[in-house]
Amino acid sequence: MIALGLDLLEVDRIRRSLQNPRFVERVFGAQEREQLSARGFPAQSAAACFCAKEAFGKALGTGIRGFLLTEVQLLREPSGQPYLFLSGSALRLAEERGLRFSVSVTHTKNYAAVVAAAEQKS
Repeated sequence: MIALGLDLLEVDRIRRSLQNPRFVERVFGAQEREQLSARGFPAQSAAACFCAKEAFGKALGTGIRGFLLTEVQLLREPSGQPYLFLSGSALRLAEERGLRFSVSVTHTKNYAAVVAAAEQKS
C-alpha cells in the first residue's frame, strides 16, 4: 500500500510568520532549526519544512492531529537529499501503522511544495 500526501504553500505566508519567535519554536524541531539557521533561515526552505509536516499528516491519514509539528522534521542528507525525521507521537503513529516515508521537495520564489509517500514496511 502507498499513501500520498501533498502540500503547497505561499512562501510569503511563512516569511511573515518567521518574524514571530514563538512560531519558529512551535513549528520547527531543533535539528530543523539548526539546518535552516546554517543556511540563513531562507523563507523558501522554511516553507518547504512546513509543507512536509502537512504532507506527512495527509499521507499518514490523520491530518496534523495526534502529533506535534516539531516531531516531524524535514532534514537533508549531506548530499542534499531530503528525508523526514520523526520523533514522539509522529514516530509512534508511523510505527503503529508500519509505515516508512519518502519525500520530494520543491520551491520557487513564491511557492513551496512537498509530496510525502507512505509505504508499508516489508
